[in-house]
Amino acid sequence: MAKAKNDVLQGTLALLVLKTLERGPMHGYGVTLRIQQVSNDFLRVEEGSLYPALHRMEQDGWIAAEWGVSENNRRARYYRLTAVGRKQLAEEEKNWAMLTWAVAAVIQLA
Repeated sequence: MAKAKNDVLQGTLALLVLKTLERGPMHGYGVTLRIQQVSNDFLRVEEGSLYPALHRMEQDGWIAAEWGVSENNRRARYYRLTAVGRKQLAEEEKNWAMLTWAVAAVIQLA
């Protein structure tokens, strides 16, 4: 079953990260913890998936990053949503709503 969770997560990682960063700037580990916490431990984002995704989103201008100091006094890279990222988040949410509607329709009517 863990494989199925990861497959779903791969297709929604950008949406989850952007939505999490809507709350405010966070370091990568904080993003991971927040997604895990909000999903009641159902979703777990692995570092090997998160950091390449953060890098892609930064290259696309959806997020910006700067160095800061974490809660435990360590140097950490903090990510924040940009104006372009807010527009992308709206698009991702719209796409997610359409996808879940279509899947629900197939499940109910197939």
